[in-house]
Amino acid sequence: MTLRDRNNGASSTTEAPSAIIRAAIYARVSTQDQNATMQVRELREYAARRGFAIVGEFVDTGWSGSKASRPELDKLMRLAALRRFDAVLVYKLDRFGRSVLNLSQSLAALDSYGIRFIAVSQGLDTDASNPTSRLLLNVLCSVAEFEKELIKERTLSGIAAARAKGKTLGRPKRVFRRDEVVRLRDTGMSWRAIAATLGIPVMTAVDAYRATPDRTEIVPAGTDRHDGKPDTSSNPIPAYEDHRNSYSQS
Repeated sequence: MTLRDRNNGASSTTEAPSAIIRAAIYARVSTQDQNATMQVRELREYAARRGFAIVGEFVDTGWSGSKASRPELDKLMRLAALRRFDAVLVYKLDRFGRSVLNLSQSLAALDSYGIRFIAVSQGLDTDASNPTSRLLLNVLCSVAEFEKELIKERTLSGIAAARAKGKTLGRPKRVFRRDEVVRLRDTGMSWRAIAATLGIPVMTAVDAYRATPDRTEIVPAGTDRHDGKPDTSSNPIPAYEDHRNSYSQS
């Protein structure tokens, strides 16, 4: 976020009607592999056309619009409370948020600070002289949340359809012989060596051994993965429930 203070020049007894409006830009993308370059460029061009002075740019990358708290949005709202700018520019309403409740609260806060909210691609402006835009803004708040719920519904439907077709979702499972873990451990092999031999994670080998009824060694929680001795490090192997069958999957 960059912040540039505007020089107000010499003081005067009355503010000129054509006083330059100080604007803050806000942009957001939902994932880290996206970028807000296009949004920021469009907002800068809009500010230039309207003669606004950009005093701050706030960009949240990798944050969902349903989140009420986002790093750059929080900064913007704190500065809004200090009246550091006169208007907030966003490319589209759903860039500011997708929850009706959160949007309504944020917009009400901006209104109480005397700050305009402008969604440039949708022609929305909460200026007091534009009541029709305020009405449309409330409608589009509901539309933004509706779109979010549709995306969620489609995602869940896609997952259900994939499962119905027998597709495996999530992390690939590893199948190995538990009795081989027990045999290798009973020969004195370390957990790391067992894991390397069977091609499985160390913690999976320990887990499988603990869950074997005929094991010859009691492995307490916090066992070191190398030699079977209690681990004094800050990341001991956690205890696992006994829930596996004769062939372990992890």
